[in-house]
Amino acid sequence: MKIRLILHGKAARDPRVREAVGAVRADGHVVEVRVTWEAGDAGRFARDAVADAHRGAIDCIVAGGGDGTVNEVFASALGAEPPDSCTFGILPLGTANDFAHSTNIPVDDLTAALRLVVQAPASRIDVGSLNGRVFVNLVSGGFGSRVTVETDPDLKRRLGGLAYVVTGVTRFRELSASQGRFRAEGFEWEGSFLALAIGNGRQAGGGIVLCPEARLDDGLLDLAILPELAGDARLDAFTQLLLQGAAAVESLQVKTRSSWIEFDSHEALHINLDGEPVKTRHFRVECRPASLRVHLGRTPLNGTA
Repeated sequence: MKIRLILHGKAARDPRVREAVGAVRADGHVVEVRVTWEAGDAGRFARDAVADAHRGAIDCIVAGGGDGTVNEVFASALGAEPPDSCTFGILPLGTANDFAHSTNIPVDDLTAALRLVVQAPASRIDVGSLNGRVFVNLVSGGFGSRVTVETDPDLKRRLGGLAYVVTGVTRFRELSASQGRFRAEGFEWEGSFLALAIGNGRQAGGGIVLCPEARLDDGLLDLAILPELAGDARLDAFTQLLLQGAAAVESLQVKTRSSWIEFDSHEALHINLDGEPVKTRHFRVECRPASLRVHLGRTPLNGTA
């Protein structure tokens, strides 16, 4: 296999990456590496790789980095219209690696993760699009998104997912509900809410499962809304959501599944799109079915677990 690895610059000196590349090359495969230096490099390298794939020079494009790098590489490659013969892979090198964790890509063994690209068949997966911006995993919104963006990176490295709880609790006085109206296929809801999630994948924020029934191959996106709660119930529900995921507040949630979702509000909403912070008052999310062929581990997200 002819592989193009697009590697986040911060990981270039990681000896585990060199070991993984060396091992796969020793297995008889070609691995070319492009290392990012500044903003926009990952997208540019992805578009270049697609052009090479059209010429038959590349079989697989691998994103080496965290969830943000995966999003940038996959989205840019998709925009460049890769040939059907071109597949995609992930070398998980981020802090959270939510998409890799949820799809059973070996996060703690980079050699195994890169070998998965040449050993596992590629699965066709859906992607989401928010106002034209592609996401692979999940969109979250509301106070929770502010917490994930504003949590100190050093605290995340030391405490993992608990760091979000610590940040959320310390900023409880800032906890205010958002207002908005949601529409989807056969669904409409309007009111005050603390958090929302739109999942192609299932988890975000370092392992917080927000859309536990989402699938990557069903042509649909899962919407979960946590409505406004009174008094101390707000902090309790939010803490349980961060610690245990959506299952802990399932009875409080409003949920649906649709190929498209629209949101409108008179005030700007903080949202997080595969790790990228965005503020908007209006959005339309659409599912783009079977858009990419990706090498994944055995996972319930595509029915292979």
